[in-house]
Amino acid sequence: MTEPVVPAAPTPGSAPTPDSTPARTAAAPQRLDPSRSVCLLIGVDAYSGSAHDGLEKLNSVKHNLAGLRKVFLDQDIGGFPEGRVITLPNPAEAPEIMDAVEEAGARAEDTLIVYYAGHGLLGTDQRLYLTLPKSRLGRPAGWVDTRHLRGAIEKSSARRVVLILDCCFSGKWIRDEGESYSAPDSAELALSTLTQLDAGTYALTSTAHNRLSHAPDPDKCSAFTGALVDVLGKGDTGGGEVLTLGEVFRLVRKKMSTLKLTEPQEARAQDENGLSGLGFVRNAAKRPVPEHTPTPAGVPALPPGRIRRRLLMALASGLAVGLGIGLAAPPAWDRLHPPAHREARGDCSSRAALLDHSDALDKQEVDNEGVEGLSGLAFDPDGRRTVYAIADNEPGRIFPIDIGTPEALRLRAQRATTLRKEDGSELGRWFDGEAIAVEKGGRTALVASETGPAIRRFDLGSGLQKGPDFPLPKGFRVWPDGGAMVGRTIESLALTPSGKYLYVGLESPLAQDGDDRGKNLMRIQRYTGTPGGSYTLDNQYAYRTDEGLGLVELVAVDDKRLLALERQYSAGLGSAIRVKDVVVGPKAMDVTRKKSLYDTPADESLTSSLLFDLADCPAGSPGEVALKGTQANPLLGNVEGMALGDALSDGPYRGRRSLLMVVDDNGNAQQITRFYSLAVQL
Repeated sequence: MTEPVVPAAPTPGSAPTPDSTPARTAAAPQRLDPSRSVCLLIGVDAYSGSAHDGLEKLNSVKHNLAGLRKVFLDQDIGGFPEGRVITLPNPAEAPEIMDAVEEAGARAEDTLIVYYAGHGLLGTDQRLYLTLPKSRLGRPAGWVDTRHLRGAIEKSSARRVVLILDCCFSGKWIRDEGESYSAPDSAELALSTLTQLDAGTYALTSTAHNRLSHAPDPDKCSAFTGALVDVLGKGDTGGGEVLTLGEVFRLVRKKMSTLKLTEPQEARAQDENGLSGLGFVRNAAKRPVPEHTPTPAGVPALPPGRIRRRLLMALASGLAVGLGIGLAAPPAWDRLHPPAHREARGDCSSRAALLDHSDALDKQEVDNEGVEGLSGLAFDPDGRRTVYAIADNEPGRIFPIDIGTPEALRLRAQRATTLRKEDGSELGRWFDGEAIAVEKGGRTALVASETGPAIRRFDLGSGLQKGPDFPLPKGFRVWPDGGAMVGRTIESLALTPSGKYLYVGLESPLAQDGDDRGKNLMRIQRYTGTPGGSYTLDNQYAYRTDEGLGLVELVAVDDKRLLALERQYSAGLGSAIRVKDVVVGPKAMDVTRKKSLYDTPADESLTSSLLFDLADCPAGSPGEVALKGTQANPLLGNVEGMALGDALSDGPYRGRRSLLMVVDDNGNAQQITRFYSLAVQL
C-alpha cells in the first residue's frame, strides 16, 4: 500500500458504470452468526526502517481498524459481540500473527473473518508477502510468508473463512489460488448453491496482482477500506435486509470507481463453494425507523420536535399509554430504547482476555486498618483462591485476600500481618514494600522494600523477619553508594515455581545506564538458591522497556520465562499499562560486568513481546467501569502488582493461565484500589 504525505491531486477518471445487481430471491440469504464467529483485524502502520531501506508509515491503517471495528460491533450492521472483534495493531513478529489467526480460528464455530492492512511486497519467487513494523525492502527474512498465513487459516474449526487483504499486490493471493469470481453473474450462481455454504473461503482483495493499493489521505481510511467501511456503514437503499458478500464486493467496486486515484485500483474477489451468496451484514440502509399512524379525528397533530419531547417525558415518568402522539408504539420503543448493556469483559489481545474487575476493596478497612497502597501480589502456592498483597505504606503490612474465582472476583480482605524485625521491633520509618513472593509451603515470603533498598524474608504467620537481608549488587544502591534513583529502586520480585531462581527488577535505569531513545535500559538481577534457604547473586540481564515506561512488576512462568509489567503516568493523559512476555533464553547475555548499558547492541537485551495493553481491554457500556481522573480507558490506573495463577479448567478460555493485577491507590481519595482478573495464553 502506498500513502503519500499529501493527498494526491484529483485526476480525470471515467464515469462509473451502473451496478448490475441480479434479481433477488424472495427468501433472505443465509447469514453468518456473529455470536459464533470471530473477526480478527490486523494492521501495520508504524514502520521503523531507515530512509534508504524502510517502508513508509501508513497512518491510514489506524483509521481502517477503527472504522471496521465500529461497523462490525454495530448491532444494526455487523452485530458482533464486543469480545469477538479482535484488533491486532503492529504485531512485532510473524508468529504473533499466526498465533492470533489460529486462536481466532479455534474460537470461531461459524465464520472466521481475517483482515490485514499494511504494505504488501512481491518476493523473488513472485509470491505475495505481508510486512511487519521492522520489515525492510530487499530483506525477505523480515516479511510474512502468505503460505504460512494460509496454513494458519486452514487450521480453523470455523465453517467458513472470509479473508480481506488491503495491501499492494493483494490480488496475488487470488492469482496463486485460481481465477477470481468478479463476473456480474457470480452472485446468481451463488444464490443457486446456498445449500453448499457449510464450508469454504471467500477472499476479497484491495487490488489486482500487479497493482498498488492506495491511501491518498493519511487522515482517513485507505481507498479500498474506506469504500468497504462506507458500504457497510451506509448499506444499499435498493437492497434487501441483508447484504451478501457478493453484493458488498460489487458495491465496493462501484464506490472505488468514483474515486480519483493517481493510478487505477480495482478490488478483486475469489469465491469458493458459492460463498458470495452468504449474508455478511445487515443492510444499514434498512435500519428500523419509527412509523407514523393516522392522527385521530379532533386531535391536532404535534410538530416532530414536540412529539419526541413528549414521548421522552412520558417514558421517563413511566407512562406508556394515552400519549396521543401519533407514533406506533413498538417501532418508537425500538428507536428510543438504549443499546444492550455490555460488560467490561472480553479480548484485550489475541493472547489475553479480561475476565472481571472489582473495586470492592477501594477505601475499605479491616480492623480499622485501611486496605490501601497495595503494590505487590503473590498467590498462596497451596491455595490459589488466596492472594497476599503487600502495602507500601507504614508500618508495612501483608493483607491475605480471598478472591473468589478468576471468572467472578469476590474480594474479601483479612486482617493484615504487620512486618517487624527479627526481635519484634519496628522496621523503621518510611518502609516502602513494593513486591512480594511467597515461597514453597506458604510459610514465608520475600519482600522488597524500595527504601534502603532491601530484600528480606518474613514469616507469614508472625510477620517477623527471618535471617539477614539479601545481598544486593552494588549498583542497585542509591547515590552515592550506587547508581539507583531514590524512590525508583527495587520494584519487582519473581520467584520461579521450582524455587531455584529469584528475579529482581528495578523501576528505573541506573544513572550510568540511561535510555535508548526513550526505551529505558533496565537491569534484572537473578539469584540462585532454595526456598527457605539462602540466595546468592547469579547473572544480571539487560531489559528494554517501551518508550517512557518503567518496570514495576515481574512474575515467573518458569525458570526461563517471565512476565513484565511496564507502567507510566502522564498528567492530562493518564496511565499506560502493558504486560510483556520475556524470554531468558540460553543466549541471554550476563551484563553483570558491564559498567553501562548505554549504547549497547539490542541483542544484548532480553527478548520480549507484547502480551497485552490494558488500554485495549473492553470497558463495557458507559459507566460500567468507575473512573477517577483522566484515562484513555476507564479501566486504567496505577497498576503495580501482578500474580500468575493456575490454568482455567473450563469456559471459552480453558487452558489459559489466570493473571491477577492490582492498582495502587497511594492512599489517595482521587485514586481507586482495583483488581483485574485476566486469562492469558502462555
